[in-house]
Amino acid sequence: MYLATTGRPDAPPAPSGVRRRVPGTVLALGAVSLVTDVSSEMVTAVLPLYLVLGLGLSPLQFGLLDGLSTGATALVRLLGGATADRGGRHKQVGGLGYALSACSRLGLLLAGGATGWIATAIAADRLGKGVRTAPRDALITLHSPPEDLGRAFGTHRAMDTTGALLGPLAAFALLWATADAYDAVFAVSFSVGAFGVLLWVLLVPGRTRGGEKAPVVPAEPRARGEFPAEPRARAGFLGGLFGGLLGGPRSPEYRRIVICAGILGAATIGDAFLYLLLQRRLAFDATWFPFLPLGAAAVYLLLAVPAGRLADRTGRRAPLLYGHVALLLAYGLLLAPLPDPVVLLGVLLLLGVFYAATDGVLMALAGPFLTEGRQASGLAVVQTAQALARLGAAVAFGAVWTASGPETALVAALLALTAALCCAARLLPTTRSEPSERSD
Repeated sequence: MYLATTGRPDAPPAPSGVRRRVPGTVLALGAVSLVTDVSSEMVTAVLPLYLVLGLGLSPLQFGLLDGLSTGATALVRLLGGATADRGGRHKQVGGLGYALSACSRLGLLLAGGATGWIATAIAADRLGKGVRTAPRDALITLHSPPEDLGRAFGTHRAMDTTGALLGPLAAFALLWATADAYDAVFAVSFSVGAFGVLLWVLLVPGRTRGGEKAPVVPAEPRARGEFPAEPRARAGFLGGLFGGLLGGPRSPEYRRIVICAGILGAATIGDAFLYLLLQRRLAFDATWFPFLPLGAAAVYLLLAVPAGRLADRTGRRAPLLYGHVALLLAYGLLLAPLPDPVVLLGVLLLLGVFYAATDGVLMALAGPFLTEGRQASGLAVVQTAQALARLGAAVAFGAVWTASGPETALVAALLALTAALCCAARLLPTTRSEPSERSD
């Protein structure tokens, strides 16, 4: 059965006079993500600098490392989603992912300058994120009314982004206080990540039954234009795993969302590349590099909840497309002959708009099409399509940069994103579903 109260996805919000509180589970998950993001962004903020400027990796090597570490999460996302759906183990599987990411900081601490060990530690962090993301987002979907999913995801992403703001500040303060001792950053990051795992254990409910109830209603007779829900998989563990990829919800809209996530992801270069391009163009001191993510994170923090509310009111297709238009403009700014301050502020602003309008909105768009008992695996398919596509984008961008220079790579990325937007505009649903006709 679909997680909807009206039998249709992207349902309109409740009457304007009714204002619901954000569910407590969403706030708990947001608190865990806030603390965990402080830990992860401490490392993310300094890692490109450490690898490219400190260890001397080429853009192609960095692209391979970044892309492979992201792509390594692909099957793990499906595995985590399918495992979480079996018996409602969302808390256990998500907690394992958070613990793995926290322990990866120890790997960076012990790796020294060995690129292979650094790659292993980064992959462990990415695997942890891959394991935890689908169960966490499934819990948000289960504990939020479908008409308020945009607001719920926006609230969670805003709290998550608060950690993204604090993480680089903490990294910069540590580098300044320890005379660029990266080991200190990795050690503190591990301690903060361990605290996030503790919050997950203490605050996040293990099941929807017996606590907060998932907004699921009894099955209704099939209505015009409505696709029947797929029954819960009974073919065992492997059936649940591959069923999420090959079966999934029968709604063609859901499958279009998966395709569009892959198409748009294939034209999205990583934030690290954008920050390296900014540092290269503006030629500022490397000490200030960890501050670059702060500008985008601040914009994301301010716009995440409004973007989610707007998506709930107007439909989630338009914000998703316009968010990628913002990313397209960021690419263009890096190529434009404009003053450096305009380029710096413009790219960070547009990058923040991109994430506010797409990150949680994509999950909210897919949420109402997911069948009961398949929430985590259904979201994992969307996330996996995006992760695999971004793997290819990172490797391709790094290869073109190494072979032909950053300007050529940016032009190629701009053209690819333009084509992807045209495809997504045609594939994503153009209107919301009509109200279902219920039998008496």
